[in-house]
Amino acid sequence: MSFGKTTPILRIFDEAKAIEFYVGFLGFTIDWQHRFEEGFPLYLQVSRGDCVLHLSEHHGDATPGSALRIETDELEAFQQQLIAKAYKFARPGIQAMPWGSQDMTVTDPFGNRLVFTNAICV
Repeated sequence: MSFGKTTPILRIFDEAKAIEFYVGFLGFTIDWQHRFEEGFPLYLQVSRGDCVLHLSEHHGDATPGSALRIETDELEAFQQQLIAKAYKFARPGIQAMPWGSQDMTVTDPFGNRLVFTNAICV
């Protein structure tokens, strides 16, 4: 038995803010976008490396305020990249966790928490 990759869906409410945050600040790339018609809610995929996220304006697709963990092997370098962007809504810090990892939590404009972790567990 095997399982494939997980692709979380995060609820968004404003296309411009989502792109500013996920693409402009976090450095993700838009892979594709979909709307049923002009003026309808947006559904899109963004990615950075092997991390793939779906962002949806559709009511019922996801719950605002969700949280997810994203592993990275260069947490400190990523944090420095984010700090250098001087994004006025976030200056994330790195926190040592009791279980041995280091985590950096960034909250998107819609209340979703992205916890970037180096996942070094003891």
